[in-house]
Amino acid sequence: MRTLIAARLYLTLTAFVIAFQIALAAGAPWGEFTMGGAYLGVLPPRMRVAAVGSALLLSALGAIVAARAGLGLSRLQRAARRGIWFVVAYTVVGVALNAATPSARERSLWLPVILLMSLCAFVVARAGPDSDPAHT
Repeated sequence: MRTLIAARLYLTLTAFVIAFQIALAAGAPWGEFTMGGAYLGVLPPRMRVAAVGSALLLSALGAIVAARAGLGLSRLQRAARRGIWFVVAYTVVGVALNAATPSARERSLWLPVILLMSLCAFVVARAGPDSDPAHT
């Protein structure tokens, strides 16, 4: 049950971050909440493309978490056994980067989010569908 809760929380937070990235790419004036606060307002075109790339990467990470937790995507479950550790590493790096960002706004918004995502990814990585009683 813990694995399912962690996976669902991870996926909910990821959906929020993806929506934020898509909004940035579409021109939302939230530049100070990303990229170390280097851009106020609307991101320049190349950073808007980067936001799309980030949304795509986050979608792939979410698919790995969902597969590892047994929430579908059964074709990915085998790859997710190892891929989940990439998700854990990615989120841990995200925690470090968001803790060190010079932007207080970015840090106050994203540090708690990425910290929760990291903890959830770790719970899913350690348990997986094989050891969770909810999957038996």
